[in-house]
Amino acid sequence: MWRSSIHSSGFLMRVVIDFFRHDAAVGVILLIAAVSALILDNSPLAYLYDQLLTTPVTVAIGAGSIDKPLLLWINDGLMAVFFFLVGLEIKREVLAGQLSSPAKAALPAVAALGGMVAPALIYVAFNAGDPTAINGWAIPAATDIAFALGLLALLGSGVPVSLKIFLLALAIIDDLGAIIIIAAFYTENLSIQALSLAAVGTVVLFAFNRLKIMSLVPYLLVGTFIWVCVLKSGVHATLAGVVIALMIPLRGEGAPLERVEHALHPWVYFFIMPVFAFANAGVSLSGIGVDTFLQPITLGIMLGLIIGKPLGIVGMVFIAERMKMVSLPEGIGWKAIGGIACLAGVGFTMSLFIGTLAFADPANATYVRIGVLSGSTVSGVLGIILLKMALNRMKADANLKTT
Repeated sequence: MWRSSIHSSGFLMRVVIDFFRHDAAVGVILLIAAVSALILDNSPLAYLYDQLLTTPVTVAIGAGSIDKPLLLWINDGLMAVFFFLVGLEIKREVLAGQLSSPAKAALPAVAALGGMVAPALIYVAFNAGDPTAINGWAIPAATDIAFALGLLALLGSGVPVSLKIFLLALAIIDDLGAIIIIAAFYTENLSIQALSLAAVGTVVLFAFNRLKIMSLVPYLLVGTFIWVCVLKSGVHATLAGVVIALMIPLRGEGAPLERVEHALHPWVYFFIMPVFAFANAGVSLSGIGVDTFLQPITLGIMLGLIIGKPLGIVGMVFIAERMKMVSLPEGIGWKAIGGIACLAGVGFTMSLFIGTLAFADPANATYVRIGVLSGSTVSGVLGIILLKMALNRMKADANLKTT
């Protein structure tokens, strides 16, 4: 019996390890976090969910202090670490990866541009007459890179590597676009003093990079200072994560960028993003009916993700391909491109995050969550169906060639 217990625990441990190694694991955990939030917020324990997120958390050093509810620590603090990882990925891809040359970057760049513009235009079409609602125009322009790649992984090893690379590069450029949008359009009253101090910290990090300082500690210490300054400046604090990441050395003996990226990856995708999803996906379904889905904000987000994303991506790629500006990956047809374009409509955590910046009114927040969750769900299902059909066709064509 003792040996049987050890054998069972060892088997379970292997199952758990294999699960976390699977590319789809992130998507599954994000889905569990979101569903858990929905269930909890619509149960007799809903008050505990609300109390948890509004719990005040204070960090003080001497006379200085930061006092925020737990929800804002998650959205401003933990998500800064997420954007730090995004910044590392962008820098690596631009300097040494899939975006390191115009030829490599052309196709995903064109696709990402269409995938941001078309959803925004659809949202604006539904909300142009409302000066408050129009603030959410960027919500459907975002793509949740982890969830989209997780859904793609559900299709197994038959997915061509070129498709995975296309989706990854598209999503990274999309994230870069989201960063620019947040910096340019979602800022409050600016504090010149705080921004100036953040700029001084950035210059110090740049000097560290030029001096080829490879220890991560100085970057993190100055980076924390920059984050506090940006938090106090009126610019969203998550952007500090991107600035810090761009100063981390990629090249040179002992360069830490890829090492840090590898170490952060599981923490971000298996902890930070699920925590964010849990904290922001909860919405009370009480009183929600057909009219909720017909609200301009909900419709703009939902249709922006479901229709705008694939229309913008496929449309821009089609035009660029006809103009000989880009070429499709070898062996990849339009149905597969359409499937990837639908997966890019899974906005989820990124769309929810931009939604928190766009609206403070709880009523609007409900419309955002309903729009993002429903739009992302339909986009994911459509993407899987189209890609499954495309892969079956590719497999059939390959079998014909071998007979």
